[in-house]
Amino acid sequence: MSRYEELEQLVASMKEDFGKFYDDGNKAAGTRVRTGLQDVKKLAQDIRLEIQEIKNKA
Repeated sequence: MSRYEELEQLVASMKEDFGKFYDDGNKAAGTRVRTGLQDVKKLAQDIRLEIQEIKNKA
């Protein structure tokens, strides 16, 4: 799986919980969204470091 697809899948997996939190006021869904966003942040940082490493090798 490409890094883009990995990121896209992670964001898509949070869609249901976003709706539950913002539309229904489900606080547990908000916690899951926050956790998911933290995972997105970590993945984005990993991708950034990978890109920098590839650039530096060239």
